[in-house]
Amino acid sequence: MKKFLILQLRPEAEVSDDEFTAILRKGGLTADQTHRIRLDIEDIPSSLNVTDYAGVIVGGGPGCVSDSPAQKTPMEARIEAEVLGLMPQIIEQDHPFMGCCYGIGILAHHLGADVNKSQYGESVGPTICQMTDAGAQDPMLANMPSTFSAFVGHKEAVQHLPDGCVHLLASDPCPFQMIRHGQNVYATQFHPEADADGFETRIKFYKDKGYFDPADAGKLIDMCRASDVVEPEKILRNFVQRYR
Repeated sequence: MKKFLILQLRPEAEVSDDEFTAILRKGGLTADQTHRIRLDIEDIPSSLNVTDYAGVIVGGGPGCVSDSPAQKTPMEARIEAEVLGLMPQIIEQDHPFMGCCYGIGILAHHLGADVNKSQYGESVGPTICQMTDAGAQDPMLANMPSTFSAFVGHKEAVQHLPDGCVHLLASDPCPFQMIRHGQNVYATQFHPEADADGFETRIKFYKDKGYFDPADAGKLIDMCRASDVVEPEKILRNFVQRYR
C-alpha cells in the first residue's frame, strides 16, 4: 500500500504532535502508513512526486495566506511557499488531497480565488455545517447527516467559490466550509481531525495569536468540551478508505 503524505505547518512541537496523532486516529492510519513532514523543521524534497503517495493531507496552522509579506515571519513565509509549491502537481494530476483549515486557503489562493479577512471569519469553537445538494452526493460525506457541528477558528476565509470547484458544505457565518476541485482534491475550513482535547491544546498555545481575547481561553475550552462534535472525523476516515 502506498503511504499517505502528511504535511504539518504548526511550529509548536506539542501541537503538531497532537494534530498528527489525531489525523492517524481519526483517519484509521498507523504512523508507518504515512510519511510525515513537519515543515517548520524540514523542506519538501525537490524530487517529491505526489503520485508516489496514496493521498496528501495538509494540517492547519497559525499562518494566513492573505497576510502581507511584511506580516509573515520567515518561517511562515517558507512554509506557505513549500505547500503552494506542491499545488501544481496536486491540481494537474487531480491527486487525492485533503486540506484542513489552512489548506482551504492554500487551495483557493492557488486557484486564483480571493482569500482575505474582510468577512466570513469564525471565532474559536463549534459551528454548524450544512450540506449542499452536491455535498449530499459526494463520497467524502457518505453516511453523514445533512447538518453537523465542527470545530473552527480562522481569521481569513475564501470569499467566493474558486473556478473549477464544487461547493459541498456551508455554515451561516462562513459559506465555504468544504469544497472540491476536480474529482479528488478536497479542502475544509473546519478541522475534521479536531476534538475537544485537541482544541483545548490549541487554545492554550494560540491564545495570544489574535483568534480571541486571551481572557476568554477558559470559557472557550469549556464551550468546546460541552459541544457535540463527532461527525467531521468521518471525512478523514472516508478519505483514507477511498484512496488507500
